[in-house]
Amino acid sequence: MSKFEFKLPDIGEGVSEGEIVNWLVGVGDGVKEDQDLVEVMTDKATVTIGAPKAGKVTELKGEVGDVIPVGQILVVLEVDGGGGARESAGSAPAEAKPAAPKAAAPAASSKPAAPSPAAPLRAPDAALPEETKASAVGDIKEDLPGMAPSASAGSGNGSYFSEKPLAAPATRKLARELDVDLRKVQPSGPNQRVTREDVEAHARGGAAAKPAKSGSEVTHAPAAAPLARPAEARGDQRVPIRGMRRRVFENMARSKRTAAHFTYFEEAEVSALIALRDRIKPYAEAEGVKLNFLPLIIKAVVAALRKNPTLNALVDDEKGELVLKSTYDIGIAVATDNGLIVPVLRAADQMAILDISREIDRLSNEARQGKSRREDLGGSSFTVTSLGKLGGSFATPVINYPEVGILYVPQIKQKPVVKDGQIVVGNVMNLGLSFDHRVIDGHTGASFAQDVVGMLQDPDRLLLHLR
Repeated sequence: MSKFEFKLPDIGEGVSEGEIVNWLVGVGDGVKEDQDLVEVMTDKATVTIGAPKAGKVTELKGEVGDVIPVGQILVVLEVDGGGGARESAGSAPAEAKPAAPKAAAPAASSKPAAPSPAAPLRAPDAALPEETKASAVGDIKEDLPGMAPSASAGSGNGSYFSEKPLAAPATRKLARELDVDLRKVQPSGPNQRVTREDVEAHARGGAAAKPAKSGSEVTHAPAAAPLARPAEARGDQRVPIRGMRRRVFENMARSKRTAAHFTYFEEAEVSALIALRDRIKPYAEAEGVKLNFLPLIIKAVVAALRKNPTLNALVDDEKGELVLKSTYDIGIAVATDNGLIVPVLRAADQMAILDISREIDRLSNEARQGKSRREDLGGSSFTVTSLGKLGGSFATPVINYPEVGILYVPQIKQKPVVKDGQIVVGNVMNLGLSFDHRVIDGHTGASFAQDVVGMLQDPDRLLLHLR
């Protein structure tokens, strides 16, 4: 018998790490080749990874919620042959199929293995925020066993040094912005994780070891105070922030920390839009489509983006550039039991209204079932979000970073409006649009908003933009 070390494979699309969502096997279990081992959440989707060989599970290298990089050992199997030699695999891409995260606990094992050190999951191009994850999530999971990275004297001066520091994506980005070498930052987070505060303190000279004037001593400035923990009372519960909820946690914080939000509200009286939808609804039903307002709103958004191309764009903060997109890939925010997911309507400008409606139904249903395809996630150029019947009157949507704009569509409500000098009952949407003020000026955002409102109030104008 021999030990076979199966490493987290390269799943493709630039994915560099993944979060363990659910173990499907336990220590001591026999597995067949290609049998499902574990569900792992990547930047793009949740995938199920199968066994590369038949054998017996001897070690699980991580627990649910742990994040491990591609190439790190995931499972150790005992396999036939090899004369006791230790083999390894996982550098080549492995087949991985989308899967819905399950609520079931990880398979029982005789003794849980301590997770190996790993960098937290890198969030997608859509929005990956994560400044407080290391501390907030770490507080929730402070009893999680972990292996500390090795530390050694750096450059012979006794300073801290780790070849493989643990740090969240946003923490790594902050370190690059502040020109801080993460390997030299003394970690204060759980499981020897470098936090945002550690990086900031190091940049100020607070955490880094500095030689004294004598050349033989080192001095340490006081580190930044850790974030205060919330007060607790009897009966309180701690719920780990994991899976898709962690992605939302990270993405929202990243967006608010990075983009300079400004929100523009405008009222749209959409009686004409309602009348149009009512007229064409029977024809849509004859085609097997239940038509709502969102496909018409998408068409209005695309037409307005054509007139205001700086809104159909992404920010590349590392290069200091605005990337004007040539395609109109509209993100559709979908609320699911596992958190907010933004599947993407690809090439919305090239689609008919019926096709948009069908595609929105497919994307939404798969997202709610936890079966979103990797190709349907990430890479949107503008996002539309709505709470449907729970829409309320006003909302300030958070930009789906690195996009530069987002539209919130509220519930249509009947309100008094003035038409031709008379007060009448109108059908009103109070649209909310947020823009990244670093690259989108107020007049540009307002112009885009007015173009959207104009086409929703007079939907006949949409005919001029259909393709």
